[in-house]
Amino acid sequence: MNAILIYLLQASTCVAITVLFYRLVLSELTFFTLNRVILLSMLMLSFIIPMLSFDFGVRAISTAEFELPEFLVGSEVAEQSATYSWQEILFFTYLAGVLVMTIHLILGFFTSQRLLGKSRLMRYQEFWIAVHPKFIPASFFSYILLPDFDPSRSEQKQIVLHESVHVRLKHSWDLLLIQFAKIVFWFNPLIYQFEKSLREVHEFQADQGVTSTYSKKEYSGLLLQMIKGGQGWHFMNNFNQFQTKKRIIMMSKPQSQKSEMRRFLLAIPIMAAMFAVFSCELTAEEEVDGPTMMGDSTEAKIGPADIAARKVAKDGEMIFDVVENQPQPEGGMEAWNAYLSNNLIYPAEAKNLGIEGTVIVVFVVNTDGSLSDIDILRGIGGGADEEAVRVIENAKDWIPGKQDGTPVNTRMRLPIRFKLGGDVAQKDIKSVDEFPETIQFPSSI
Repeated sequence: MNAILIYLLQASTCVAITVLFYRLVLSELTFFTLNRVILLSMLMLSFIIPMLSFDFGVRAISTAEFELPEFLVGSEVAEQSATYSWQEILFFTYLAGVLVMTIHLILGFFTSQRLLGKSRLMRYQEFWIAVHPKFIPASFFSYILLPDFDPSRSEQKQIVLHESVHVRLKHSWDLLLIQFAKIVFWFNPLIYQFEKSLREVHEFQADQGVTSTYSKKEYSGLLLQMIKGGQGWHFMNNFNQFQTKKRIIMMSKPQSQKSEMRRFLLAIPIMAAMFAVFSCELTAEEEVDGPTMMGDSTEAKIGPADIAARKVAKDGEMIFDVVENQPQPEGGMEAWNAYLSNNLIYPAEAKNLGIEGTVIVVFVVNTDGSLSDIDILRGIGGGADEEAVRVIENAKDWIPGKQDGTPVNTRMRLPIRFKLGGDVAQKDIKSVDEFPETIQFPSSI
């Protein structure tokens, strides 16, 4: 689930970068074909780049072992086990949005097919003309849609020529791609700006096709006459859909100089940067001042004795603090939380003394999945420390962590919060978390 959310965040960021790049650098250029290619290419790369993973052997510095979510023991345990994490709530909300957008797309497609089935089809030149009173001038894949058709009228010839450019350049397939992108990135407002930019380029291309035959003045007047609301179906390029003023300005604008094509080269470092940020991984191998040691290069800094005491598991192999694939309890975190809920007990001594606070216990998940080297990194006394150790000692084996596809010994950290309920007078509660922190270093660290 977290991996999906991370992918969506990264891919959505790539889409946002694409929109901003087009708007700031390319939108005023008259190289409409290149603009279309850049928009579509960067959109597809926005899907692909976050999926890629390359390790170039770059070694990062890590300072702490992997920390599990804090577990609460006490009066609020029942509430904790019944609630969803914020990641789950976010994911379910996202799925609901995907469902709504998918239904909207499917309904639009079937509506278009139903109206096409009721229209009158005729062949004009090499194009299919579909005539229906409810149509507005538009193109839909290989069809030109019109409310009526009289090839002898000049304005109809211009409209047909405009829509024929959409058909010939297969603009509806572009719009189909953007509809799928809107399903995936429905939460990102910039995906709608992306659609607007792509439709804008389509109209510029079609307008350019008309003005190569008819005068710009005559065609601009037709655009102004045809202004009215509504964009039609998802895959439709409407003759009068939007941006009439900007389209007329672009028609009147002189062709961009060839020297301005250099702007398109800026897409190369931008895509390279997205690739570097979202596709290239750093492998954590060494650390300056923490308990991590992922290679032999730190032995001189830490010293042989420290390595033996802090970095070697029961099988004689090194202990990793950060790995590519973190260890997982059998059955996942839900099963792990259920185990803790059923087995952790608030010690009577801690209750009688009114002690509450957070115990931090560390342990190693070995290559065979067994748990060892269990120690208290931070304790609160009153029997709570011993209770935390007992529960970890009695836990089932985990799925070991992996580095480069090989199981490795991995150190974990688990915070367990002991919190008293209303059965203890507030004045008697001694919260260790509020006292000056005292760290108890385990013998194996």
